[in-house]
Amino acid sequence: MSTPTNPEVKELSPVDFIQLQQYIEYCSQKVKDVLREFDADGSLARHRHGECINEEGFRLFLKTYLEVEDFPVDLCQRLFRSFQNSEPTQEDSAKEVFLKDVSCYFSLLEDGQPRDKLEFAFKLYDRDGNGVLDSSEVDRIIAQMMHAADYLGWDVSELRPVLKDMMTAIDADSSGTVSLEEWVEGGMNNVPLLVLLGLKMTQKDGQHLWRMKHFNKPVYCNVCQSMLLGLRKQGLCCTCCKYTVHGRCANRNPAPCTRTYVKSKKETGVPAHDWVSGNCDARKCDKCQKKIKSFQGLTGKHCVWCHTMRHDECADQEPTECTCGLLRDHILPPWAIYPVIKERPNNVKNGCSGSTDDSELNTTPDGQVLQISPVPNTHPLLVFVNPKSGGKQGERVLHKFQYLLNPRQVYNLTNGGPGPGLSFFRNLQDYRILVCGGDGTVGWILDAIDKASLLVRPPVAVLPLGTGNDLARCLRWGGGYDGEDLTRILKDIEGSSQVLMDRWSVQVITDENQEKGDPVPYEIINNYFSIGVDASIAHRFHTMREKHPQKFNSRMKNKLWYFEFATSETISASCKKLSESLAIECCGTPLDLSGLSLEGVAVLNIPSMHGGSNLWGETKKGDTKGLTSQEEPEVIIDPEILKVTSQDLSDRRLEVVGLEGAMEMGQIYTGLKSAVRLAKTSQITIRTKKALPMQIDGEPWMQPPCTIHITHKNQASMLMAPQAKSSGFFNYK
Repeated sequence: MSTPTNPEVKELSPVDFIQLQQYIEYCSQKVKDVLREFDADGSLARHRHGECINEEGFRLFLKTYLEVEDFPVDLCQRLFRSFQNSEPTQEDSAKEVFLKDVSCYFSLLEDGQPRDKLEFAFKLYDRDGNGVLDSSEVDRIIAQMMHAADYLGWDVSELRPVLKDMMTAIDADSSGTVSLEEWVEGGMNNVPLLVLLGLKMTQKDGQHLWRMKHFNKPVYCNVCQSMLLGLRKQGLCCTCCKYTVHGRCANRNPAPCTRTYVKSKKETGVPAHDWVSGNCDARKCDKCQKKIKSFQGLTGKHCVWCHTMRHDECADQEPTECTCGLLRDHILPPWAIYPVIKERPNNVKNGCSGSTDDSELNTTPDGQVLQISPVPNTHPLLVFVNPKSGGKQGERVLHKFQYLLNPRQVYNLTNGGPGPGLSFFRNLQDYRILVCGGDGTVGWILDAIDKASLLVRPPVAVLPLGTGNDLARCLRWGGGYDGEDLTRILKDIEGSSQVLMDRWSVQVITDENQEKGDPVPYEIINNYFSIGVDASIAHRFHTMREKHPQKFNSRMKNKLWYFEFATSETISASCKKLSESLAIECCGTPLDLSGLSLEGVAVLNIPSMHGGSNLWGETKKGDTKGLTSQEEPEVIIDPEILKVTSQDLSDRRLEVVGLEGAMEMGQIYTGLKSAVRLAKTSQITIRTKKALPMQIDGEPWMQPPCTIHITHKNQASMLMAPQAKSSGFFNYK
C-alpha cells in the first residue's frame, strides 16, 4: 500500500525526476510505438477518451513505455497530476490528461535526433494533418519543453525568452500559424533548444558541442561578457573548448569552436596555441607566474591543447608554439590531421562492427577524407567510450576526454561502433587504444580489431565502468572508475607495459533431438567459462535485471542482489551432483570427478572472476616450476603438480577448477579459500547430459544437453598499468 500523497502537490521533486530518468534510461520502447497502442485498433484503445486518458490509462502508458510491472504508485500519481490543468473542474479521481502532452514530454527525454523530436512534437499536435499549427498549439509544445527543462535542472528564466524569440522569428509574417518546415528550421537553428532535445555530436569542424552546466563560481559569457546568473544550470558550455555563453547568447554568432584539423598537408607539423578567452580567475599565469586577477569580466586565456593559462598580454608573447603539455604523448593535435581528396575503398571497414558509414565522422563537409600525420615520438590514443556503461559515468567520461584530447580521437560507441575509429587510425604504426566500459565492451573492441585486418595490432588499455570488470582488475586498472582525475589515468597509460592475453574460441553444439535453448552470448572467451552453481546465480541475477532494471542501478544494489541469489542457491542447491551430469576431457584425457562433490566447474583464462574472486588461488613464487608455455605439457591433471602451477594469461593454457557450492563462492570471494584445482590444459571438451546454466565472461544462459569445444584462438596485445606505489610504511610487499 503506497503512502497517501497530497492531491494539491503537482510538482515532481528532483528525486522523483532522477528516478524517472533511471527508468527511461533502461527502457527500449519509443513513445511513438506506445502511442499506437492507444489508436482505435490498439490494445489500450479503451483507456482513451477522445484526446485524453485517465489515471488508469496513464499508469498503463508508463507500464508499456517503461516496461516495468511495479512502477511506484505514488510517483505515478504525482507524475499524473503534473500533467493536469490547474482548474479544479472535476473530482480528482475523474480527472484526465491530454495524451499528446504526455507523449510530447516523454519524447523530449528519450534518446533520439533533435530533428526527429521536433517533427514528432509538431505532428502530435497537428490534428487535421494539414502541416500547420496555430500559435496556441505551438505554445503547448513549448510548455512541455519548459516542463522537461525545469526538471533537467535548467534555469528556465533563461530558456523562456530564447523560445519566445524563436517563435517571433518563425512567425515572421505574423499570421498566427507555423508550418512544419518553419518549425523544424527554427528549432534546428536554436542552440539552447537543440541542447535540450539532446544534440550529442557536432556536425562540422568549428561547431561547438554545447551542454547545459551549473557553475559554482562567477563565470562570464564569452559573447556579451556579462556574468552568468541563476541558482541552477545558468548557461551553455562547450565540451571541447570550454567556451561559455548565456542561453540567449548562443544564437548570436559566437566565435567558432577550436579547429580539429588543418586545411592542407602543408599546414601539418606547425604547432600553435588555440586560445579561448576568459574564466581563468585566480589561476597562475604560466608565462609570468603571476596570479590572473578578475576585473568583473572575461579574464585571461587558456589553450585548448596544452591547457596552459596566461594573461591576455602574456598570450601574445613567445613561445607561440604549443607543446600539447603533459598529455603530449596521447594527443592528436589539429596539425597532425589533414584532408585529402581520395576514393574510399569498398573494404575500408573490413568487417568492423557498426552500421554508420564512417565517412560521416572522418571526412570534411566537402567530402575530403581526413588522414593522420602523427607527431614524431608520440603514441596517439584512440578512445572508445560506451556511454551506457556505469550509469551516467560513461557520458561524463566521454565529455572529459573530448576536452582533454582532440574530439576526433574520442568515439562514442553508440554512434556506429568501433569501425569508424579503427578505420581512421588504421595506417598508424604506433598508437594505443583505451576502452572505457565493462568487460563486454572490451571484448567488442578486441573482436573488431580481429576483423579489421590492421597493419599493427595496437595494445589496449581499459578504463573500467560499471561492475565486475575482471579483466581490468587483472591488468591493474581497478574494479571500477570512481571519478579519479583522467589526467592521472592517461599518465598511467603512458607508463604502462604491453602484455599478451590468450583468447579462446568456444563452440557449443546442442545434442540432436533437443529443444533449442537460449542463444550462446559469445563465440570467444576472454575471461572465463563456467557451468553450474555460479552460472545459476548469474542467470537469476540477469533474469531479474532484465525484468526490473531500475533495481540494479548501483554497485551496492548489485552486490546485495547477488548475495540474495547466492543465499537462495545455497538453500536450493539446484546443481547438486553436477559430476553425474557432465564429462570433461582435456586434450583427450578424461577428468575423474567421481570422488568430488561439485556443484560447478569453471574454465579460467584470467585470475579474476565475479568482480575479483581468484578461483585458482595464489601460488607462492618459490613453489613454481618456472616452465615456459613451450616446455609445459599440453595438459596437467596431477594434483601435486597443480599445487605448484601458477596462472598466466599469456601461456596458451586454461585452468579448470571445481566449485563445491554457493557458500564456497562466498569464501573464495573473501579470500578464505580457493576452488579445487582440476587441470591445466591447452584445449577442453565438455559433454553435458541435462539442461544446465552456463556463462561466458559474465553473460549467462540456460543450455540443453550439448558438447562444448574450447580451443586457442589468438593473443591480444593489452596494456598492464604500472604497479601501484606504496602509500605508507606498512604497505611494503
